[in-house]
Amino acid sequence: QVQLVESGGGLVQAGGSLRLSCAASGRTFSMYTMGWFRQAPGKERDFVAGIRWTGGSAYADSVKGRFTISRDNAKNTVYLQMNSLKSEDTAVYYCAAGRMLVVHRDSWDYWGQGTQVTVSS
Repeated sequence: QVQLVESGGGLVQAGGSLRLSCAASGRTFSMYTMGWFRQAPGKERDFVAGIRWTGGSAYADSVKGRFTISRDNAKNTVYLQMNSLKSEDTAVYYCAAGRMLVVHRDSWDYWGQGTQVTVSS
């Protein structure tokens, strides 16, 4: 099993930046694909970005060019650098771990508790 704890969320003005962190413990971190999802009020939990243990990554179209996912296997940590934030980025952001880099949330095995990101205008 894997335990995931997100941090770094908060309130930021439109156009600003935040960096989210997800610290993992339990099973060997490096063998997992890691990802970020987000869920706005009344909406489904949607894929944002993912990164394989080899370093290959993928992004939702809505965040391409603005968000960057990275990982530090030595620190058992995955990051999401969010730049040029928009009001529509407001959501609870969840860290996830799984076997494959896929967009469907049901295919991911472990989840963090979520961290709130609010972008004000």
